[in-house]
Amino acid sequence: MTSPSSGALNSARISKLSDDSRHSGPTSGSSPDWRIWLGILLTAAWLLLGMNYVSANIGWDNFNQLPADELGSFLEGAFAPLAFLWLVIGYFLQQRELQQNSAALRAQAEEIQRTAEQAVIQSDKMSQTEMHARQQAFLTIAESVAQQLGTISGMLFLSSQAADEAGVVTQDEVNQLFTIRASQDNAVFSRRLLQLGNELSEQDGYALFYGTPIRARHSNHFVFAFERMMRRASELETEEMIRDTLLATAHAFLYSRIKRHQANAPAELADHAVTGLHFNM
Repeated sequence: MTSPSSGALNSARISKLSDDSRHSGPTSGSSPDWRIWLGILLTAAWLLLGMNYVSANIGWDNFNQLPADELGSFLEGAFAPLAFLWLVIGYFLQQRELQQNSAALRAQAEEIQRTAEQAVIQSDKMSQTEMHARQQAFLTIAESVAQQLGTISGMLFLSSQAADEAGVVTQDEVNQLFTIRASQDNAVFSRRLLQLGNELSEQDGYALFYGTPIRARHSNHFVFAFERMMRRASELETEEMIRDTLLATAHAFLYSRIKRHQANAPAELADHAVTGLHFNM
């Protein structure tokens, strides 16, 4: 959309073009058209010739005594050429006026076209600005979701690998991993879980993600959060550059691994509506 000030400016510009077209040409200012001067001169010459003809051939006394029908016929014949002359002059003057009006309409049409093109350009710029703002907002949200996925994968790692759960990682190592996740790398637990999944058999890999109800809850929560983020990314852009970037992260690879084991889990463990998404601290 164009702003009110730009719309008023365009209206003033169109009005000025129309005024310029109406007042341009040979009759600009107060000077009459040359055809009018020609008509006046020819009319004056014709009247002088007529007066001379009456004076030389009829006489003014006899002219004044002519019957009404003869006087009418004489005047009709005398002024018919003048009527035709001014008819022709009027035709050319009207033609010139029509040309000026056509030029004014063309100028207005061109100005309207330029205004429409400017409106399209402004609309495209506004769309680009809106899209950029949406992308920036999504990137901020995606960063928050990545932090959330890092926390969920950390809880899943903790539930299976902590020493007090017969795991192989001490509490100090777990604390160190959480520190790394909070400070610089939110995908550290996702990579550790991927590494563990590669080292385990298919059955042990399933137990890593769905061996207990708590692990199933964390796994389903991870899948739910990642899929929700990917849906938003697909709705955001047509080229799917952001979506492709998200699919190249450790969280995306862990999501694929969890989905594979989720397909083999029983309904009470595979459905997040049953296991829930959140855990009580």
